[in-house]
Amino acid sequence: MAPTPTPKRDIVWLDGLRGIASVLVVTAHICRSLAPHLIAPSMSDRGPATLFQLPFFRCFVMGRASVAVFALVTGYINSLSPLKKSRAGNADAALTGIARSAFRRFGRFMIPAIVATLISWLACQFGAYKIAHTADSQWIRDSSPRDSASFAGAVYDLFRSLVKTWVDGGNDYDKIQWTLTYLLKGSMMTYLSLLALIYVKPRWRMLILVGMFLFKWRSGDALVGFNVYCGILLAEVSIDPDVVNFMSEHPWFQAVTSSSLIILGFFFCSYPEEHPEWASWSRKMQDLGRLIFPHDSEYARFYPGMGADALATGIMFNPTAKTVLSHRFLCYMGRLSWPVYLIHAPLIRTVLTWVLFGASVRPSRGKDENGNEMPPGYLPLAKPWVVMFAIPLFYVFLYRAADLWQRYVDPWCGRVTQHFEDLVFRDDAKAEKPQLPS
Repeated sequence: MAPTPTPKRDIVWLDGLRGIASVLVVTAHICRSLAPHLIAPSMSDRGPATLFQLPFFRCFVMGRASVAVFALVTGYINSLSPLKKSRAGNADAALTGIARSAFRRFGRFMIPAIVATLISWLACQFGAYKIAHTADSQWIRDSSPRDSASFAGAVYDLFRSLVKTWVDGGNDYDKIQWTLTYLLKGSMMTYLSLLALIYVKPRWRMLILVGMFLFKWRSGDALVGFNVYCGILLAEVSIDPDVVNFMSEHPWFQAVTSSSLIILGFFFCSYPEEHPEWASWSRKMQDLGRLIFPHDSEYARFYPGMGADALATGIMFNPTAKTVLSHRFLCYMGRLSWPVYLIHAPLIRTVLTWVLFGASVRPSRGKDENGNEMPPGYLPLAKPWVVMFAIPLFYVFLYRAADLWQRYVDPWCGRVTQHFEDLVFRDDAKAEKPQLPS
């Protein structure tokens, strides 16, 4: 039986979800820079908690669930079109699309990342990170690169960072690019699974995908693995006529189930990255984790991954949530999520740091016990009213820069990728345009 055509809204909501996830990544890094105490669930062991340290509210200042969302969206979007073709009896066309998409994925990941690294490298060599090295923010200091001693050394450092980005995530000029190699592996995991399952009957394919989800869970692949397979499984379920008809015929069940999953997802995403033993609610989650997660696993990865999966599943079956996420503003943010991810950290360590720390004076630390002058202290943060105005303006600047990236850099990267694709592919391999950029 051919699947019912998927309405456009059933795809576009993923753009809105991805847009919110990208904003939360930026917010999380700003909070790490200026308010690192929010990472813990309270101010001290069994002590009081601020508003954004409490469950649910914490989701606004945490970014780990966003990486899980990116992995889930990768599995969903990259598998939706091939699965539709497979169900329609056109598996050969699906295989052609998988082959081209898998090749195209490398260019779409690697070329923009190279451009972003090159810009950060140039900024570093011209001293753009010097204020960051003395700012009173550990995250900004630790993640800011230092200029090289010579031109030859600078070229070598650039080449080493470009290679290490895809080997072990060790990009000195943009440390948050460590996630890219995992997300690229998630894409290849998706294509390899589709290659193996494209001729399998839908019911058996769903059963196998559940098995792969559980395997990745048991093996401890919480960063990408089980989130990718959750995305593929959700794509399969979203076009299954029996599931779609069942949900439409039981609206109360659909409403209760989807709403419960959304609430549960937000709660799971609230799990703190540090000191979960400091608050009673996070201690109970820690105790539960010892029962359901593999031994020695990182709960601060598993819980946000579970939360992202539950949240996406609930949204997929909730028409109201999909309508909200399909708003054109959120979709616009989703289309900018890739450039925002690539450029936000260098801009935090340069533009935002200049504004928040650049006008300060390093305080004197006096003399040591031997009477020698001690090095001055770190640059203090600007006054609260400056911070209050600077951060919203920074978001405007960031998204304007991301918009320019999408207008000029992304098309160039696409043309380079297309050139290599046309160069190496056979003429009888027909091109296929993706439904949604990812």
